[in-house]
Amino acid sequence: MPVLQLRHHIPMGGTGSRELADGTESPMRVSLGFEPAWYHRCCEVDFSERWHTDPVYRYECLKKMKAELAKRFPMVDYWDNTNQEDLATVSGCYGIYVIPAVFGFSLRYAADRWPLLEPGRHLSIDEVERLDAKTLIEGPFVEELFNQMEIIAAHWGKIHGYLHFQGVLNNAFHLRGQEIFLDMLERPELTHHFFGIICDVMIELACKVQARQRQTGFAIDFLTVSNCTVNMISPEMYREFVFPYDRKIAQRFERFGVHTCNWNIDPYIDAFHELPRLGYLDMGMDSNLPRVKETFPDARRAVMYWPTKLVDAPLSEIQEDMAKVYRELAPCDVAMADMQAATPDARVIEFLDICRALASGGVTEESTSTKNV
Repeated sequence: MPVLQLRHHIPMGGTGSRELADGTESPMRVSLGFEPAWYHRCCEVDFSERWHTDPVYRYECLKKMKAELAKRFPMVDYWDNTNQEDLATVSGCYGIYVIPAVFGFSLRYAADRWPLLEPGRHLSIDEVERLDAKTLIEGPFVEELFNQMEIIAAHWGKIHGYLHFQGVLNNAFHLRGQEIFLDMLERPELTHHFFGIICDVMIELACKVQARQRQTGFAIDFLTVSNCTVNMISPEMYREFVFPYDRKIAQRFERFGVHTCNWNIDPYIDAFHELPRLGYLDMGMDSNLPRVKETFPDARRAVMYWPTKLVDAPLSEIQEDMAKVYRELAPCDVAMADMQAATPDARVIEFLDICRALASGGVTEESTSTKNV
């Protein structure tokens, strides 16, 4: 079966996600995303609970957000004001805590940031042992989510968007706290029970949501896992405790991808290579990019760049970084996510120009290393 690619995608007001690749991608495609504080400052958008639970209110907010983005960055084609489909969406809803919300965890909202989990709540061993995936899927949060989707369908027809399901280990960490790492050492059977429940909930909810979206004409049949906490365990522990569930997810969907945050993925490359249908993989700049390109020739690859460095580093250093990425990893995406409210528009445009010039062959390694800026 051929590998079907995904590409990096950052919904307006949401955290990093993925979407279908269609073969038109630039060899150095930039995926831009801003923190909620940017929109709060520039558009006066309030990201409190209503933004996440009221799709009509969210639609109006996203309309303002897209208009502002299109005005400031007209060269970015995915902020096209003539296309309104991505405003009738579930993208960004509940931030990265969709699965903890299914498990009954409460979220704390704010006007200028993504939701957080209410502090001090973690599952006990007894609670983990009593978990049942079917009961969770039939719970009140899922009912509320589908009520939202029906409102979108009634108003606009197509239910657009990508919920953030995270990954098995990430969700376990949210639900159990740092105890999950002791569980892996001291209670491996409990850990596999817990991870199995989380995996089943992720698969069943994603399948249920995406089936409803497809009924409205939004083509979606994929899941990506966010393994942001993978660097907190050894490659051997990944193989024993996480890999079986990543593989199960990969086998269930038409397309599959792995997000690893901004980490060096070198210790996990061999295990990731054994995952089926891997159509997307991202990594940090410190990874062995040539090895990744050689090992995953059929996947859309992406590198995560630091939002703080975009603001603070000399432009010449950013040019050198991007030249290295292009030379060692392209064709690829560059994920420029979580840009802060103080990020100057001019610097964002300079970054886009650098990557666009590299993609078109207009910037060489020599020119980026000698340019006086």
